[in-house]
Amino acid sequence: MTRRETFNRIPDLYDRARPGYPEALFDDLAGLIGLGPGCRVLEIGCGTGQATIPMAERGCHVTAIELGPDTAAFATRKLARFADVQVVNAAFESWPLPDEPFDVVLAATAFHWIDPAIRVVRAADALRPGGALVTLSNHHVQGDDGGFSIAVQDCYLRWVPGTKPGFRLPRPEDVRDDGEEIVGAGRFEAPIFLRHRWDRTHDSRGFVELLATFSDVLALDEEARSGLLGCISALIDGRFAGHVLKTNVAHARVARRLP
Repeated sequence: MTRRETFNRIPDLYDRARPGYPEALFDDLAGLIGLGPGCRVLEIGCGTGQATIPMAERGCHVTAIELGPDTAAFATRKLARFADVQVVNAAFESWPLPDEPFDVVLAATAFHWIDPAIRVVRAADALRPGGALVTLSNHHVQGDDGGFSIAVQDCYLRWVPGTKPGFRLPRPEDVRDDGEEIVGAGRFEAPIFLRHRWDRTHDSRGFVELLATFSDVLALDEEARSGLLGCISALIDGRFAGHVLKTNVAHARVARRLP
């Protein structure tokens, strides 16, 4: 099983634990590229539909591609209230593109799982001229967590092989705007970048459930995974009064397809 397929084991946990994206980010995207009634969107790797809902609520017609069959089934049930959303269980790389192009191709924390040799060009092929490729990501950054992000490294050093001592989270301003891949393909204008900083407070259970949805944690053997999550839970309850603050930067890269 490849790491991008591991999420199919845990659609319920993924949907419960993952934070999604701030609503203000979709408001900005709506103003920038016209996410609104009648907009035709192709979503790559929709997961359980966390980024699909904000688009559907704005009146978009969404074709949501999801590789994992169990995750696709979960998303189909969750999104059933939206008549203009279709979930397709397929790999984006091999899914036959329809004759009518899309206005937007969106990948929310999914673009990095697609083969880099073809992902930009295939996204361009799916778009009309002037249509937008949007990639979203969440970055865990330094914030006012009372030193938790430093203290938790002891758990990783103990349970995760290959952990390097001295790891520190990046500062919010260190999240990179990287457009080289997009521009280098020769199919898009130079991208525009949007970012929103946001904070979420987690209790120990919520925090370890979130970690349990990350591919690197899912890839651990059962003993290491249980040891790591147990260590972190005990740390939060024992030294941080049962709660920790997690600061994220939600980052969007938006590029228009050339004629």
